[in-house]
Amino acid sequence: MGKKTILVVDDEEQIVELLSAYLEREGYSVIAAYDGRTALDIALREKPDLILLDLMLPEINGFEICRLVRSESPIPIIMLTARDDEMDKVLCLEVGADDYITKPFSPREVLARVRAVMRRVSSEPVEKERIKIGKLEIDTVKHEVTKSGTPIQLTPTEFKILEAMAKSPGRVFTRLQLIDYVQGYSFEGYERTIDAHIKNLRQKVEDNPKNPSYIVTVFGVGYRMEDGESA
Repeated sequence: MGKKTILVVDDEEQIVELLSAYLEREGYSVIAAYDGRTALDIALREKPDLILLDLMLPEINGFEICRLVRSESPIPIIMLTARDDEMDKVLCLEVGADDYITKPFSPREVLARVRAVMRRVSSEPVEKERIKIGKLEIDTVKHEVTKSGTPIQLTPTEFKILEAMAKSPGRVFTRLQLIDYVQGYSFEGYERTIDAHIKNLRQKVEDNPKNPSYIVTVFGVGYRMEDGESA
């Protein structure tokens, strides 16, 4: 198997050099870019295995690059941002980023996130008919869910939410992304209805809905599927 290639994009040369050194030491091949336009050209032409993308870039910002790359390619993207407010984190995920890291960061944390996203992407089949997470088993063809072999009755909306999250365990979903998955389009007016569906889902799939081990809340952002063993 050849080396995985990572495109590192940041207008601060020191950050690019630091991340490149760590990534290359881990066996990755690195391509560097220092502005948005160059990064977009490389991303679409070279098709790296993952992009580490700074948010604030000259010429084209990270949000726009992420949106344009995502419209053309499923390349995983981890956003690097010095802005840690809730809205920026939500926007990163809304435009298609797989994860985000707030500056200042530890290069070891970046490596861990890169490995996690790579594992997630490489383990995702094109279409999975049966998904097993902890004691839960989800049959996406028959629209059936069991827990330890016992059937669980879900509404169509609850099933779609669970299916979306179970297909990408560990990934953070915003409420708008879950609405888009369920309805085929997103609308901010329905954002809080997801909370009600999640509450009902937890009542049905969790051992302790007040201390969930499958569907966990990511404060200020949305929800994430865990393995059911962490509580």
